[in-house]
Parts: sequence; structure tokens; C-alpha cells
Amino acid sequence: MSQKKAYIVAVDMGYGHQRAVHPLFDISRAPKGWDHDSAMIICANKYPGIPEIDFKRWNGSQGVYELISRMKRLPIVGDWIFGAMDYFQRIEVFYPKRDLSKPTIQLSQIYNMIKKGWGRHLIDELNRDPLPLITSFFIPAFFAEEHGYKGEIYCLCTDTDVSRAWAPLHPQKSRITYLAPNKRVRERLKLYGVRPEKIFITGFPLPKENIGSPDTVKTLKTSLGCRIGNLDPHGRYQKKYQQMLQFYLGSPFCDLRAKHPFTITFAVGGAGAQREVGIEILQSLRTHIDAGAVRLNLVAGSRADVFSFYEAEIKRLGLDHRHDQTVRIIYDEDKFRYFQKFDEALLTTDVLWTKPSELSFYAGLGLPIIIAPTIGSQEEYNKAWLHAIGAGFEQNDSRYTHEWLFDWLESGWLAEAAMSGFLHAPRNGAYHIADIVLNGKKSEIEDVHLL
Repeated sequence: MSQKKAYIVAVDMGYGHQRAVHPLFDISRAPKGWDHDSAMIICANKYPGIPEIDFKRWNGSQGVYELISRMKRLPIVGDWIFGAMDYFQRIEVFYPKRDLSKPTIQLSQIYNMIKKGWGRHLIDELNRDPLPLITSFFIPAFFAEEHGYKGEIYCLCTDTDVSRAWAPLHPQKSRITYLAPNKRVRERLKLYGVRPEKIFITGFPLPKENIGSPDTVKTLKTSLGCRIGNLDPHGRYQKKYQQMLQFYLGSPFCDLRAKHPFTITFAVGGAGAQREVGIEILQSLRTHIDAGAVRLNLVAGSRADVFSFYEAEIKRLGLDHRHDQTVRIIYDEDKFRYFQKFDEALLTTDVLWTKPSELSFYAGLGLPIIIAPTIGSQEEYNKAWLHAIGAGFEQNDSRYTHEWLFDWLESGWLAEAAMSGFLHAPRNGAYHIADIVLNGKKSEIEDVHLL
């Protein structure tokens, strides 16, 4: 496999599409003549030498999306403005099953721009030495097909359900192969007209450093064993489900004691929305944090404004002396370095608190998810998926986290959610994708839920 490589293409829009391909870095290769350090993961909207007209086409829509996402916080008008945008990206109800192959206005507009040359320059660059192309966004896949890419084209879906925009204009004739994170996405793509043989259920690519070998998953089991110790402080869940824990984790990973305080990681989205919730959590848990009983990771991602906001609030609350001890800001201006720091922090995280974005799939690492309010219809489907597999609970009022969170700990809910995610959410997506793309194997998840 070390000799086999692919072009990995994402878009720099939020975090979801780049986070999805970060675990595929080891199979990536930069195009000929490009700087390898900066182009191992190709950003279709910001790559070296991108024509100005293509850059404007991409980044005009991105700026509007991020602005409207932040405006959602505005009273009265915020929900209305965001709802109007979300309507055009909505995912139709699944039942009754029916033909959903008719293109949307949004999809027709995308193809009109492609026919006028959008994306041709990128595909011409890659065609100088064609390799398998894996993209975590549908538009580069359409670029490749419409502009005659000479290699295989793979499109990795990044949510638990997808809109019509993910399928091509003429899906029955398309040569794009889809890598679906779950069964529902496969069934949805079939309703859009994608041929079944062009869809593989691989799971979402999770960081290999948090899993270990796909056969033993030793790293994951070690983290989960320690996590359950923190999530079940009185041992009630462990006593009740001792046989199950022994069977699925094995004796070496049971009854482990964490070497860190109970740790919450709160992550905001790429637009920086919901940053205030992180401060409400901090204020509510202030006494526990100051005593060293709780550790809070506030994830600013790659946004300097969110980092500055958190830093100022920590100082205002008089907790700056706890910086990097029990209060930590996870930030890096480079998104891929941020992903590395985030994945490292998850090794000692007990609860992941986030809106149900692509991070919903991180339940597969045995992380219980506290679900922040959704932003966008796809996140409603991600939330439903977390409920279906028993890996997440919707947050209560974050101002009173110090009350309800510890009730949840006492009940064993969070320990149970951690195990449910470990048992029911796919985790080996990166390995399945490499098998399919590089080795020609039909490598799919065998036991998958309908949702």
C-alpha cells in the first residue's frame, strides 16, 4: 500500500470536508510540480495557481454561508434567514420511498457553471499524472467527471444522510463511485438514481492514531477503558454490564482508572457559532474546574477570533492560572495541525460536546456525545442517527451544566452511550477506503444499522 497513492481533494469550507480526509493523509500524494508540504491534501477552492474566476466562484458562496450561520444567533430574524438558505439544501423525508432523481435548481446551477469552465484547471492539473481521486465534497467529483478526468473518481459523503446535490445531474450514467458512511446514505443515493454497484458502505474515516491496529484497536480500547472509569465513578454500570465489557473490551481494558480528571471537550463549528455555550459551560463548572475535579477543553479550531474570545473569558473568570491544566483552548491557525491537536485531546476526553456535525461519527471512538443545537437540516439527521445508536443525548440548559451533567454521570447514561458508540458506530472507514481505492477490494462494513 505504501507505493499506492491517491489524490485527496477537499474544500476549505468549515471543518467537515477537510476533517473527513485528514485520516487519509498517509495515502495522499501531491500533484507533479506542486509543493508537497502544502498540497498533500488538495483544497479545490484554494489550491496553488487556482484561476481567479474559480476562486471567486468558490469563496463567494463560502462567505455567504459562514455569515448566515453566524446570523442564526440573532433574535427573531436569525432563524428565518438561516431557514431560507437551509430550505434550498434540505434533505427530503425518506419515506415513502420514491424516485428522487429529478435535479434541484441548486444542482442545475452548479452544472451550468461547470459547463462554463469551473474546475477545468484543477482537473487538467491532475490529468498530468492521473491517480485515483478521492473527494469529500460533491462539486470536485462533478468537476472530474465533466472535464474528463482520466483516473477513478470517488466521492466520500460526510453526513449520515445527504441532499440531492450530492448525486450527479445524470446519476444513472455517472462513473463516480460513492463511499457512504452508513447504510442510510447508500439507500438515499439509490433513490437519487445512483447505481447500487457504484456505492460502498465504508464508514466515516476516523483518525487512525485514536484507533490503533484495525484488528486489535488497542489504542481505542485503552482510552475507552479509562473513560468508562470516569463516566461510572461508582462502578454501577461496570458491575451491571461486566460480562459485556469483558467480552467486547477484554480483561486488560476493564476496570481501568483514568490518569486525568473528568474531561469535557466542547467544539464549535467552522463558522464559530455557539462559542458562547462554551463560556456558559465554563461558568457553570467553574468551582469544579478550579478544584481540579473537572477539565474543560474549549475547541477554537483554526479561528483566531474564537481563540481570543475564549482567552479573554477565561481571564475574566479568573481561571487563567488554570490555562493548559484544567482549562485548555485547542487552536491552531493551520486546520490540519488543529485536527492533530484535537485528535490527541480526544485520547483523554470523556465527553464530546458538539453540534451534530461530522463529529457525530466520532461516537465510533467510544465517545459519548452531548448534542448542542443543530445548524442545518443535515445535522437534524445526524442527531437522529446518534439517538438511533444510543450514543448521544441532547444538552440541557448549559447554564446549569453543574446540576444535570453530574446526574447523568450518576445514572450511568454517559458510560452506556460510550459503549453504544463503540459497538454500533463504524470506526474503520479509513482502512476500508484504502482497500477499495488502492487495492481493488470490496471492503465494506458488514453489520450496519438502517439509519
